[in-house]
Amino acid sequence: MKFVVRFFPEISIKSKPVRKRMVKQLSNNVKKILTRLDEDIQIQTTWDNLQINCMLEENEKNSALMIDALSRIPGIAHFNYVQEFEYVDFHAAYEQTKIHYEKQIEGKTFRVRCKRTGHHDFGSLDIEKYIGGGLNQNCNTNGVKLKNPEVTVLLELKDKKFYVVTEKVAGMGGYPLGTQDTVMTLVSGGFDSGVAAYKILARGMRTHFIFFNLGGSAHEIGVKQVTKFIWDQYGSSHRCRFISVPFEGVVEELLTNVENSQMGVILKRMMYRAADKISEEYESLCFVTGEAVAQVSSQTLQNLHVIDSVTNKLVLRPLITSDKQVIIDEARRIGTDKFAETMPEYCGVISKKPTTKARFDKIEKEE
Repeated sequence: MKFVVRFFPEISIKSKPVRKRMVKQLSNNVKKILTRLDEDIQIQTTWDNLQINCMLEENEKNSALMIDALSRIPGIAHFNYVQEFEYVDFHAAYEQTKIHYEKQIEGKTFRVRCKRTGHHDFGSLDIEKYIGGGLNQNCNTNGVKLKNPEVTVLLELKDKKFYVVTEKVAGMGGYPLGTQDTVMTLVSGGFDSGVAAYKILARGMRTHFIFFNLGGSAHEIGVKQVTKFIWDQYGSSHRCRFISVPFEGVVEELLTNVENSQMGVILKRMMYRAADKISEEYESLCFVTGEAVAQVSSQTLQNLHVIDSVTNKLVLRPLITSDKQVIIDEARRIGTDKFAETMPEYCGVISKKPTTKARFDKIEKEE
């Protein structure tokens, strides 16, 4: 089996040394993950792609495993599952294309697209016309249609190698994991924090997880399960830590000593203070939350401003402008919804009339 991996689009604007470093990181990540499926995997790095040769037997099960693994590695824009041949001439290329595409284009409109690299005495359009004409004459198609066809026949010619693309698969995009700084993600097990962690990983940031335990061992086990799923699916090229902070005592003091309307904001401030100290320990520049503007009372702009003031760390909020349904849909797409739907709700404190416009003087007095 052979795959050709296309890099994340933003690499094209990077300097040569940065591009080289990022591509090397991506190659290492891909090899680390795919070696679990095939110990003899071979990866060749070129200027604009990775070429992966898998030594496993080529069958539906093995190809599905490889495709699934590649689709969940940050830094890949898309990848092609290809059949590789030595380029001989137009007719040999047509014959090889016909073997793989004849059934797909039967009774359908189609077009041929060939990406050509190297020195040849013909252009991409020449080989596209030859192969397209041959398929149209010798296969039971519904004709050539250059705009919006039902099937696009994808081919590549690189120097003396000819590739028939049998499947094109979208990747995660973003940057390779490990090319950006390490962060700490605050997780609760709900829809929001899981999606926020995914977005951070997709942007190339390695993350550790901080959990504030408000509900005992059952809550902690549930959150561990979802964070392990996120790490296993999207970040397993790098190690991560799960840090559990016992917060029942903090909640007890809040319920006893703090005015009802101020409890939600103060609870968040206490969490941020703890996260700040943990981030220092792990040399992280910032921490990540799943907060979105006005989703709950503590997430109004005024309250977030008051909450943020307890830390000098940068707070990243990937979901800050997202609607709740958009977040739920994204959780469903990445597979964390099944955990969030069964996670018990641990609010810690529930105010009857929570403030939406916290004042520094009042908050500090209650603290």
